[in-house]
Amino acid sequence: MATEASAWFLEQVGQPLVHRALALPDLKVDDALVEVLACGLCHTDLGYADGSVRPNHALPLVLGHEAVGIVREASDATLVGKPVIVPAVLPCGRCALCQSGRGNACTAQKMPGNDIHGGFATHMIVPAAPLVRLDAAPPGTDLRLLSVVADAVSTAWQATLRAQVRPGDAVVVIGAGGVGAFVTQIAKALDAQVICCDVRDDKLAQVAAVGADLTINVRGKNPRDVRKEVHGAFASWGVPSLNWRIFECSGTPDGQTLAFTLLARAATLVQVGFSAKPVELRFSNLMAFDATVHGTWGCPPEAYPDVLKLIWQGKIQLAPFCELAPMSQLNQALTDMAAHNLEKRMILDPRA
Repeated sequence: MATEASAWFLEQVGQPLVHRALALPDLKVDDALVEVLACGLCHTDLGYADGSVRPNHALPLVLGHEAVGIVREASDATLVGKPVIVPAVLPCGRCALCQSGRGNACTAQKMPGNDIHGGFATHMIVPAAPLVRLDAAPPGTDLRLLSVVADAVSTAWQATLRAQVRPGDAVVVIGAGGVGAFVTQIAKALDAQVICCDVRDDKLAQVAAVGADLTINVRGKNPRDVRKEVHGAFASWGVPSLNWRIFECSGTPDGQTLAFTLLARAATLVQVGFSAKPVELRFSNLMAFDATVHGTWGCPPEAYPDVLKLIWQGKIQLAPFCELAPMSQLNQALTDMAAHNLEKRMILDPRA
């Protein structure tokens, strides 16, 4: 194919990504060529880059799994020219897990920037079937912002589906940045009451501005003291523990310990964040409380339309939590992320 493409390759862990030409092979019958409009930067990308997380694809590898773009080639002519989200989880669509609605657990799934070359590029080749079309985007929508739907927003949506959040539920979100900010907004859109916990006041202020009913800075606090505060608030709202939903979004051992400490009788906990470090927990609490703990990974593509509707309706805000930048600043953004200097989720435009 004649398309000229370039990408930012991870060639060696711990070293800056290298910008060079990207050779595009001929398309397979089930693939699509997507011209990338933007790709979000996630902490997982940093993990691959610094070597703390090992990708499935051998190096060199193009990172990036939050991409939005325009389909330029596909065997399905109805896709060509259409704006699409490239989901972070690309299931096969044929196995028992996919057929049962659990495609995000598909053992044959492909993740851009992990199993295949990702979105830190001008173009990417991906399976066509899971692509999520954006034809219904309201006029004037900056499609680049929708890149974060590929992971941060859709993962948050899937987490609330796993927890079966309902109107009147009491929700506590641990980790107010990134995915946690979107869990907060989605829970509010589902008419739940929400408490957010974080160690940074600026992150708590952001979620308060989009509907969090109560925020708690947990820095230096004993988890048992936080438990009293959260449980006290839920009780004052008159919500029985059966309807308590706990979302661990920080991806830290401290956050995971706090989440488990917050469990109560018949409550539900969903583990959303990732940490490579182990934690010590007393699993007998699950037995004693008759509680439920779910894992959640990504989001099946067929679940995207419902969360996109919430965005179109203005119930989920993206712009306050995102910052656009040229993809040429990718290495600096990774450095800033490692130093905890990023205030918002970076969305990188390869054309800028």
